[in-house]
Amino acid sequence: MELKTKIWMTGALEWFGYIGDEEVFLGKRNFPVPIDEGDEWTAESGDIFKVIDGSITRTGHTEPPQRYW
Repeated sequence: MELKTKIWMTGALEWFGYIGDEEVFLGKRNFPVPIDEGDEWTAESGDIFKVIDGSITRTGHTEPPQRYW
């Protein structure tokens, strides 16, 4: 599968990408690698993403996941 969304990882192991013209935080450890069609995940910010037709799409928002130390 060819991913149409431009994505990159920072030195802090955070994933970002362009959705439309907007730079969006995609997640850290919860980001699916390797990414494939149909993958769905929730970023630490509570944004829900899914790969549809080779593009990462924001499908909704929920309460950010609980962090347990």
